[in-house]
Amino acid sequence: MKLTPQELYTKLVDEDKIIGEKAEINFSLKNLIISIESRDTVGNLLQEWLKAWMMKEKIEFEENTNSQIFPDFYLDTHNKKIDLLEVKTFDYQNGPGFDLANFDSYCNSLLVNAYRIDSDYLIFAYEMNGSVITIKNVWLKKIWELSGPSGPYPIKVQEKKHIIYNIRPSVWYSERARFKPFSTKEEFLSALNETRYQYPPTRHVNGHWLQNVLKNYEEHTGISLDVK
Repeated sequence: MKLTPQELYTKLVDEDKIIGEKAEINFSLKNLIISIESRDTVGNLLQEWLKAWMMKEKIEFEENTNSQIFPDFYLDTHNKKIDLLEVKTFDYQNGPGFDLANFDSYCNSLLVNAYRIDSDYLIFAYEMNGSVITIKNVWLKKIWELSGPSGPYPIKVQEKKHIIYNIRPSVWYSERARFKPFSTKEEFLSALNETRYQYPPTRHVNGHWLQNVLKNYEEHTGISLDVK
């Protein structure tokens, strides 16, 4: 069964009612079973569960053989430019602390694979009590619906000792958040471009970056974007 990311989300959330479900994390070795109360394993376990669920439901997908390379899953196994799915998880009480993408790698990838900007992020928010996790919410979002501005730069990033490492999410689900997520992919690209101009290591090589990304996007999709 071939599903788009939106159809997969609908099946998972509306049909299978995943929100509110509970899971217990245990580890067994030589007849000794222990309860796992560390959050370190939750993300990988939820992604493995999603993979098993898709197999059980006979949903077509292909898993990326390199877990360090985007995306986690291809939902269209014949056209790997569309229906790309990345899975993220976070502790609902602590807020989204995951990375959307490595800053340099993402910017460079858009020069050759600009269609990546249309990828979907499936995000699980969980609450953990002891070894039991509860799924508090699930979202399906584009990167521009997760990313937003911040104080130092036009886009929120993780920066250490004046070096930008990763693009970080805003608190997109909060009405009280100071910085709201972007409304369009054009806003996101504009903020990314302005950040590259402000960031010293990319400032002097950024002259044609946006122009080349837009050209590559049109070559892959046939769609011309207007980014100011």
